[in-house]
Amino acid sequence: MATVKSEVPRANVPFFWEDACKHLVKKDRVMKRLIPQFGDACLQTRGDAFETLARSIVGQQISVKAAQTVWNRFIELPRKVTPTNVLKLKVDDMRAAGLSARKVEYLVDLALNFDSGALHVKSWESMNDDAIVAELVSIRGIGRWTAEMFLIFHLMRPNVLPLDDVGLINGISRNYFSGDVVSRSDAREVAAAWAPYCSVATWYIWRSLDPVPVEY
Repeated sequence: MATVKSEVPRANVPFFWEDACKHLVKKDRVMKRLIPQFGDACLQTRGDAFETLARSIVGQQISVKAAQTVWNRFIELPRKVTPTNVLKLKVDDMRAAGLSARKVEYLVDLALNFDSGALHVKSWESMNDDAIVAELVSIRGIGRWTAEMFLIFHLMRPNVLPLDDVGLINGISRNYFSGDVVSRSDAREVAAAWAPYCSVATWYIWRSLDPVPVEY
């Protein structure tokens, strides 16, 4: 695979990234091979909680490419993707952008939860991962996978292992088991060497399948 280099401003690099890479290279033979391939590229956050969760809902059960296409159409509808603006959108327009009826319902419910103040958004930084997951999965359309993507891509939590993620499981299969079927137990065993930086290792496993970084 060709080396992928990306200059990332130091201010945008997660504070734990350098230590994580050193740990992973030392502890894991696959990480020792993968990490140097991607230069300065690293996990990036969009910085907006609602938009991150909305993107995750749009991306459920479809390919990364399809999700990007639908998202690009969707964001042309409101002037800015905010809870208030999404609640003003017409269902027919959202469907025309490529969203299923169920995803429209989920996005509206997400917007209502944010708009009503039902979520402890200002407390998330101080809450532990499990507590945040528990709060998020109470919202329609947000399961554990979506909540874990939020932990990784928005809150930049360093030690999330999203075992429901197909890409992670496929990547572990390809990189550690020569393509053989991998169980969740197998994945946990591999990831034991990654802790406390499972999010970082997961990001590199994703990159091994697709050099273009996924963003939520």
